[in-house]
Amino acid sequence: MTIDLVCGDAAFVDMTFLGLDALPAAGEERHARELLRSPGGAATVAIGAARLGLSVGLAFPLGADADGDAVRAVLADEGVAVNDRQVARTSVTVVMPTDGERAMATYDADAELTAGDVAGFAPRAVVLSVQRLACVPEDASSYATIGDDGARAHAGGALPTELARARALIVNAREARVLSGRDDVADAARALTAAAPRVVVTLGADGALSADRDQDVVRVPGVVVDPVVDTTGAGDLFTAAYIWSDLAGGTPEDSLRWACLAAALSVRVPTAVAGAQGRAALVAAGAERGLAVPAHSSSPRVWGAGS
Repeated sequence: MTIDLVCGDAAFVDMTFLGLDALPAAGEERHARELLRSPGGAATVAIGAARLGLSVGLAFPLGADADGDAVRAVLADEGVAVNDRQVARTSVTVVMPTDGERAMATYDADAELTAGDVAGFAPRAVVLSVQRLACVPEDASSYATIGDDGARAHAGGALPTELARARALIVNAREARVLSGRDDVADAARALTAAAPRVVVTLGADGALSADRDQDVVRVPGVVVDPVVDTTGAGDLFTAAYIWSDLAGGTPEDSLRWACLAAALSVRVPTAVAGAQGRAALVAAGAERGLAVPAHSSSPRVWGAGS
């Protein structure tokens, strides 16, 4: 059995302090209206992709603790397969949304991904951070992300050679600027195509763009929603929807538009998991905006490695 998409980064437990009127300053205490616990990190990508109809696996090992059990239970309910290998603890992020933004504090558990963790799922495609690209099987296509720490680590330096065979590098505007040393985001994306054949840059409420080698930059506007309650995980759900469209052979523009729509719709409620759209809901919202539905079946088109 093969899996359409395997997520190779860590899943977290997100603890969301909802209803803060402001972030606490040093030495100050503020009270939240509600405390919510939900899966985060790569679990958000996995759930987002599964709700859009892809078969999905989480390759990164979960903790043998109560938090790991909670994440496993939610993923099982969503139809996401998980790695049987376990580690001691599960990573945790405290999320404090306020005024359309959020602050976060994270504990990263001591764990790492292996090539065997990924290969066990026989994936058609894998999404994971650039430092883990060596874990992608030769016959699978890949989508790479990087994060703040990775962008700083690779700023002005060489990116992993495995990125050259990735389907796309997906970053936010800040990461693109840090990696490339360019202030203009479109210029940054073009510069990064020296390392990856396609670079997708998320621009928050302003939409997204993508650059392919020797082609014009494609840019789409953001989707206006109100209210903006919690932006946590919007980038992860952008990634899930982009891959969903791209695996079905969607054009760069259509894939960006589907991804921007999925991300925007997610921020209207607290937690990324609550905001992740099912296929029917996203398709209906896309139809209202003139988007063509990706031609998915139970065996969607998947690009070959390096294509």
